[in-house]
Amino acid sequence: MSEKCCTPENGSFREAVCIHTDKVYDSCRDKDCLENIRVYLTACGQDVVDRAINVKCTKAEIIWVFSDIEAVPFNRGFYSVDLKYFFKITLAVFTGLSRPTEVEGLATFNKKVILFGSEGNAKVFASKYKQDAFDPQMWRKTNMPNAVVEVVDPITLGAKLVDVNKNNCCCDDDFDLASIPDSVSRVFDDSLILGGEQKRVFVSIGIFSIIRLERRVMLLIPAYDFCVPQKECIGATDDNPCDLFDRISFPVDEFFPPERGDFECNDGGNVSGGNGCGCG
Repeated sequence: MSEKCCTPENGSFREAVCIHTDKVYDSCRDKDCLENIRVYLTACGQDVVDRAINVKCTKAEIIWVFSDIEAVPFNRGFYSVDLKYFFKITLAVFTGLSRPTEVEGLATFNKKVILFGSEGNAKVFASKYKQDAFDPQMWRKTNMPNAVVEVVDPITLGAKLVDVNKNNCCCDDDFDLASIPDSVSRVFDDSLILGGEQKRVFVSIGIFSIIRLERRVMLLIPAYDFCVPQKECIGATDDNPCDLFDRISFPVDEFFPPERGDFECNDGGNVSGGNGCGCG
């Protein structure tokens, strides 16, 4: 196992080592357009919206994605992954001729995918100490694969203001704000409210996500050498601040914004559908 080996393609390596790592068993990517999802506001924000004549969605951020995994019956090795996305929505609320007021609210989205995660009957426990880590509801699921979600902040597509009385709006009345995790609620300065509003805000956003199922496995891999950093650390010193400033390059791009071709080259091709950019 530890003798020196050699392969024509990769050159020589010192030894074959066994590592414990996460192996991706299945993954998928998705592009979701979420149209007219409701924004739940704080008491102060709802008071402003009730007097609004128009709204604009200026920003949408991912707060967290909670996931739950269950085995698919009669389909060995496959799992359904239930996801709940929590978004922080920033709105510009217009109440008259003055400048718009910025308010924040919460939007949610549920999604389910089915992926292959293989099987494993061994329960897994680690010696790492975590305070209050034992969860009676989860101890039976230690042999499940892990769901990993990668998602970028959404693209804002639009927002609309709906008068509850004129439109007889009753949608989402079964939503329970008490079910929102405390970690999500603490993102907002005030508690969110549900009910008693005169107007509601609905936004449309687009999100890109990658979802995968992973398992902890042991793999045998070739080891070339230990990873010894080659770059020296540059620490803080008591040097003259001007000496430090002298070592900073002049920010040319801040004064001369790049051309369209520079963006296309950095993206690896022409986004407008051409034959690529001619940068060397």
